[in-house]
Amino acid sequence: MNIFQRLGYFSVGLFMGIIILIFFLSGKKTSCSYFPNARTLKSIRVKERHFDANAMKFFTENKIDTSNISSILENGKVHFGESITDRDSCNVYLISGETATKPIQFKVENCDSIATIQEVDFYSEK
Repeated sequence: MNIFQRLGYFSVGLFMGIIILIFFLSGKKTSCSYFPNARTLKSIRVKERHFDANAMKFFTENKIDTSNISSILENGKVHFGESITDRDSCNVYLISGETATKPIQFKVENCDSIATIQEVDFYSEK
C-alpha cells in the first residue's frame, strides 16, 4: 500500500468521524472550556447563587441589576493572584467585569453547591 492509498483511507475515516460527531453533538449545548478562567466562571454559573447583604445593598444603591452579574460571570476575568484558591472546601475568587455604567469587581465564595457574591466595589482598570 503506497502513501496515496494510506492518505485516502485516512481522509475517508477522518471525514466519517467528523460527520458522526456533527450528528451526535448537533443541538446539544456542548462546550470546551479548558482554560482556568473559563472553568472557574462556568463552575460558579451553574451553581445556586446567593448575595451577601452588603453586596445587595451595593447593587440597590448603584442601580445595578443582578443580570449584570450574570453577564460578568459569562465574560468576566478571574484574578487568580488575588484569589484564595488553597482552601479545602470553599475557594474565594476575585472577578472583574464591565457593567453598563462602570467596571466592577467582586469576590465569590465558591462552595460545593452554592456560590455567594460578596465584597462588590467599583474599580479602575489598570
